[in-house]
Amino acid sequence: MTVERMCDDDAEPPGSSRTGFDLSYSSSASFLDSPASLPPLRIVSRTAARAPRLTISARSDAFRRRFFPDATRSDWNDWRWQVRNRIRSAVELARLIDLSAEEREAILRHTGPLPVGLTPYYASLIDPHDPLQGLRRTAVPVPDEYLRAPGEADDPLAEDDTSPVPGLVHRYPDRVLFLVTGLCSVYCRYCTRSRMVGAGGEYSLKKAQLERALDYIAATPCIRDVLISGGDPLSLDDERLDWLLARLRAIPHVEFVRIGTKNPVVLPQRIAPALVRVLRRYHPLWMSLHFTHPDELTPEVAEACGRLADAGIPLGSQTVLLRGVNDDVETMRRLMHGLLRIRVRPYYLYQCDPISGSAHFRTPVEKGLEIVRGLRGHTTGYAVPTYVIDAPGGGGKIPLTPDYVVGREGDDLLLRNYAGQVYRYHDPAVEG
Repeated sequence: MTVERMCDDDAEPPGSSRTGFDLSYSSSASFLDSPASLPPLRIVSRTAARAPRLTISARSDAFRRRFFPDATRSDWNDWRWQVRNRIRSAVELARLIDLSAEEREAILRHTGPLPVGLTPYYASLIDPHDPLQGLRRTAVPVPDEYLRAPGEADDPLAEDDTSPVPGLVHRYPDRVLFLVTGLCSVYCRYCTRSRMVGAGGEYSLKKAQLERALDYIAATPCIRDVLISGGDPLSLDDERLDWLLARLRAIPHVEFVRIGTKNPVVLPQRIAPALVRVLRRYHPLWMSLHFTHPDELTPEVAEACGRLADAGIPLGSQTVLLRGVNDDVETMRRLMHGLLRIRVRPYYLYQCDPISGSAHFRTPVEKGLEIVRGLRGHTTGYAVPTYVIDAPGGGGKIPLTPDYVVGREGDDLLLRNYAGQVYRYHDPAVEG
């Protein structure tokens, strides 16, 4: 038996449609396939003429030639090919890495949302022999996902409780979160929305649902900021994004729009010139990217971020603090310095949200404060993100900082600097 993955010019990727707005998608990949049944992989492709010229690093190209020998360089650089050829099962993943017994068990046990999903590009960054590699831990399931610790919940931020219409979360007075899709090209194992991404097949909101959400935004003048997220909104095709951004821009009180995405990191091929031409029409447009580890800072990612920055789109990184992945000062420093080099401003460092099955990723809060202390003053302030906890129950983001205020002596405020030295600042108390 031979597996064929069709990649003809007219095919649409999962979660995309040229004609309708019903983006339902169900994967036929089975998590219960036997390793003995693994067929040779044959790629049928006719996309070469349409793929843009993008960078392919030596590492990615070697991976392509070894594991996807029938895929051309043009195939590899086509984001639709990457999405169609995602690794979705234990059998497919075992072709690429030496799965541990625990990893295989966790994949075979899975049902429901947050399935396994990796683009071939992102899989090329995974260490095939080390289950403890940071990127591998974030993308490959382990049995700890099925353990629910005290304080964890499927919707710990109570997003569903502050959703006035399907797809919208209106928690803060002047801004809304617009969840337009449940599809991601790579499924992070610590995902805050693990309850919904990849669930029931992979979907995007239907046009009628989008219209209802847009009507709510248009009828609520206090909303000045819209964050488009999901899933990953860059899973939508250019035509759909163009339509959505145009509709938002037509609402007078919407001052600016943000897109939250990990695709520039896990699917940099998505940031093709055609997409950038669409995005630059809708300034002021900001983009929040999700970086986790310095291993993600590849030539492909640098080029993708460069395209966005050249188009005038401010880029900020939102990084989740993860045990065994990035929970030490040196790793975080390398990540933050690398981000600045590719014109991405470190923005937030998140304490890992208490979603069900995430305890093995979560660090003590003191670890996050230790990392901030190790960055503040020891490197440029641009490289120091704001450490926050997104308060359970819908309380919003609460910033946490090391204790730099020691106390007072009379009219002097006592301050501790980055080196631990104490200084006086004359600050008379306000009378009356």
